[in-house]
Amino acid sequence: MSTGYPTDHEIWLLARDLGLDPYPVTFESVPASVLYEFAAYLIPGRMSHWSYGKAYHAMKMRYDYGLNKLYEMVINANPAYAFLLDSNSELENTFVRAHVMGHVDFFRHNQCFQHTSDDMMDVVSRHAERVRQYEFEAGRDEVERFLDAVLSLEEHVSPPPPRVRLPQKQKPAAPAYPSRDAWELGGEEESHVRQVKANTHEEEDLLLFLLTESRHLEDWQRDIIGMVRDEMIYFWPQIRTKIMNEGWASYWHAAIMRKLLLSDEDYVNFARLHSQVTAPMMYQINPYALGYAIYCDVEKREGLDAIFMVRAVEDDVSFVRNYLTEEVAASLNLMVFGAEQDRVVLKSREVERIREQLVRELVHGGIPVIHVNDGDFNQRGELYLIHRHEGVDLDFPYAERTLHYVQRLWGRPVHLETRTGQKRIILSYDGKIDSKVVL
Repeated sequence: MSTGYPTDHEIWLLARDLGLDPYPVTFESVPASVLYEFAAYLIPGRMSHWSYGKAYHAMKMRYDYGLNKLYEMVINANPAYAFLLDSNSELENTFVRAHVMGHVDFFRHNQCFQHTSDDMMDVVSRHAERVRQYEFEAGRDEVERFLDAVLSLEEHVSPPPPRVRLPQKQKPAAPAYPSRDAWELGGEEESHVRQVKANTHEEEDLLLFLLTESRHLEDWQRDIIGMVRDEMIYFWPQIRTKIMNEGWASYWHAAIMRKLLLSDEDYVNFARLHSQVTAPMMYQINPYALGYAIYCDVEKREGLDAIFMVRAVEDDVSFVRNYLTEEVAASLNLMVFGAEQDRVVLKSREVERIREQLVRELVHGGIPVIHVNDGDFNQRGELYLIHRHEGVDLDFPYAERTLHYVQRLWGRPVHLETRTGQKRIILSYDGKIDSKVVL
């Protein structure tokens, strides 16, 4: 490696020399307004909605007031795209490029990402064009109100289960879920979903069920549900692997930067940047810090090959459950807190309790699991949903508001069963009146 700051290609070659296998990466420097807009939409070119503008305003305001700084954004694609803040220093951009190499290698080889589309930027652009056409035909306000309902449920999808594979030798598996066109094909997929309703079988993919089974939707509305579902399935692996992904990128930005011929001043500044990224946080988990510490501990105990295997086959839940040791927990000062009367108090420093608490928060990305139990409840076409209670109660005001959106999409009364303590609670909404039954 030559002296001075390496080029993009030199960073990529060094990453490969160290054992990574990232996709080719295209880097582009953009101003803060563009980078934060991309971050708000999660991927450039996505369909418009007011909630993305709200996210942009919140993130950009924190940047303007010096409260937060986004150095880069990387897109899972082949080739991958990384957008860098144009005000970064040369050292910061070198640091960021090294970090990106870890992300792109992770995207390529972790089992959770094997079904994601390599050309998602093109896909979301086509989605956005279709939504603009629907706005022209049905009216912008009508489309936006419909998106309000669909996006409130976007996390309630069920991606295809991953298969362990050798990612450098096999292409990503074809999607194992019905496409958004399944509802109009009249084929095997449609017949299967109709049988779900007839047999009152539990169904975890709420958006898919609404897309295929609601008799209240027009064709353009079904298409929008399908688009939102496709995009959420693309993003879902990132929800499942936040700690692993950021930890892997942090491990390799450190390894790559240490191989560069930098000045003493640059090494000091690199150490400062690294410590800022991987510093523990008060009252919350820093995914960079936790992931980095676990990978370092696994590498120290089991060798470099072990962390490559971990990177390929785990998600955050199994990563924390299987590899969070007492030493790592102590080094990060992890502990379990809980409410006691009007105070927050320390409950435990035992690693078993810490693992249990983290796993509970990470299961299904921390998002409540809602099953479709019956699409013809009371034999009146009503929708009966069940919340799989796993120790955390629903936020009832939020659940009631979301139930309104479900009813808008279903077109008939909807019910949601959950638990609090030893009691069963059924929330209902018929389009006019909310009700609650405690059993």
